[in-house]
Amino acid sequence: MSRLNETVARVTERIIERSAPTRQVYLDRMKAARKKGPARAHLSCSGQAHAYAGAGPDQDALATQPAANLGIVTAYNDMLSAHQPFERFPELIREAAREAGATAQVAGGVPAMCDGVTQGEAGMELSLFSRDVIALAAAVAMSHNTFDAAVFLGVCDKIVPGLVIAAQTFGHLPIVFLPAGPMTSGLPNDEKAKVRQQFATGEVDREALMKAEMAAYHGPGTCTFYGTANTNQMLMEVMGLHLPGSSFVNPNTPMRDALTAAGAKRAISLSALGNDYTPVCDILDEKAFVNGIVGLNATGGSTNLLIHLIAMARAGGIVLDWHDFSDLSDVTPLMARVYPNGLADVNAFHAAGGLGYLIRSLLENGLLHPDTQTVAGRGLDQYTQEPVLTDGTLTWRAGPDASLNTAILRPATDAFQTTGGLKRLTGNLGHAVMKVSAVAPEHHVVEADIRVFDNQDDVKAAFKAGEFTDDVIVVVRFQGPKANGMPELHSLTPILGILQGRGHQVALVTDGRMSGASGKVPAAIHVCPEALNGGLIARLQDGDRLRVDAVEGQIEVLTPGVEDRVAATPDLTAHMAGTGRELFAAFRAGVGSADSGAWVFGD
Repeated sequence: MSRLNETVARVTERIIERSAPTRQVYLDRMKAARKKGPARAHLSCSGQAHAYAGAGPDQDALATQPAANLGIVTAYNDMLSAHQPFERFPELIREAAREAGATAQVAGGVPAMCDGVTQGEAGMELSLFSRDVIALAAAVAMSHNTFDAAVFLGVCDKIVPGLVIAAQTFGHLPIVFLPAGPMTSGLPNDEKAKVRQQFATGEVDREALMKAEMAAYHGPGTCTFYGTANTNQMLMEVMGLHLPGSSFVNPNTPMRDALTAAGAKRAISLSALGNDYTPVCDILDEKAFVNGIVGLNATGGSTNLLIHLIAMARAGGIVLDWHDFSDLSDVTPLMARVYPNGLADVNAFHAAGGLGYLIRSLLENGLLHPDTQTVAGRGLDQYTQEPVLTDGTLTWRAGPDASLNTAILRPATDAFQTTGGLKRLTGNLGHAVMKVSAVAPEHHVVEADIRVFDNQDDVKAAFKAGEFTDDVIVVVRFQGPKANGMPELHSLTPILGILQGRGHQVALVTDGRMSGASGKVPAAIHVCPEALNGGLIARLQDGDRLRVDAVEGQIEVLTPGVEDRVAATPDLTAHMAGTGRELFAAFRAGVGSADSGAWVFGD
């Protein structure tokens, strides 16, 4: 194993120094919570009876035995494919707990919404805030304080970050994250994208579009492209909250069930009642977050994690900023090509060697901290192993020491590119970030006149009217968290891709979000300050000249005198109510900026 990369070491020390005051306050709070312990034994007889009344065959054990009680926090619903498999998990977990001489109870459920369903719809304006609602809901579930450890069941975009925030809040407890896995491969993602573009130009009808979409999203499990959901799963493994090799095992298989049971038993074994006490606060330290950022860059992961990782870390007193992401990106090779950064899906990535091989190569080249604490024990080298089932018994063996498909997964020393997939942009417009792993080099720098829009529907209308006939930078503003909850603008991807395919230089600049599956069109996103918070983006006008440069990391308004203009004043009343948005006024009023994690919980 190589010596730790100098930049990785330097960024880690910078984060530790920056975080020292808030991290110590957090650790002191976790120490005090550990001393108090679960309140189950201290509850009144009436309180205990309430807690055990629904436990069926586990009632007696809960009332009379000192064995561990495992809390289950679940994001189950059967409307979303990624979370439907969790319907079966509680009984698997209860049975595993009984085998370990313990008990398990569903502590509570958290909401799980799908950005794919709400894309371009009013519900998307609740999407980002749902992360913090999930954190709150998980906190309510755990607040009965009757658990010695927990397992958290979640997969998709805001669910895992929200659960991690809650896990940090209850960081004195061991918590293992149990994934559901990706759906089996269907219609290839590039073919699906082609049909979407054909529909946008009127070449195919809605029946053909629906047929393609249903062939792509066809069964239980996560979507198979490498968007936010699967990026979350990668992070949970690299950061040590999954069992090794568990992220990308398909749902409803013997291996998936065995990993679920093993995760439950492992959580029980990590409780303070045993000899291997390992609370979340010992796992999610500064090194773990650096490892997560390296994994994000090495795999070309979702831009949404530029917000979520900052919030997840903040819940544990750790302060990250976009400089950290950018500096680590500069030294992290892009090792994976998974759609939209390539043609393969996550099942093909897993078959090629997956996270076990990726972690092995990063460790061998000094790009990951090897000595982190994980739910599997101390040392990230355990995550180079892969699970195997032999006669129904789950064990781990050494994973592959070479990629089985170098078109999908390559060693760090022979990567697809020498730097990671994320770039920080700064300039007189403020600062933003861009995912460049799927953007061709000839599109890394775009300088063009701009068209300014205050919502994405007007962009689509302008496209249909044939108004985009030359190089253009499309600016979509008043899309930040304070304005309307920072919805994703992924529904613009097909039309921007069409313009690029016609030979135009095209870019998107926005104070909103792009999808975790953003691809070949350069998109400078999360512009800070946002338009509603004094950002220069509110003063832009059609015809201004803008330069977006992912090579030098610049985003510059080239037209003079823009700062002297009066800022545009949008009419946001349509975004204040309907589809539940009226309930989130306090979130919009209190939310922080994107670069601070779009956090609603105050300082």
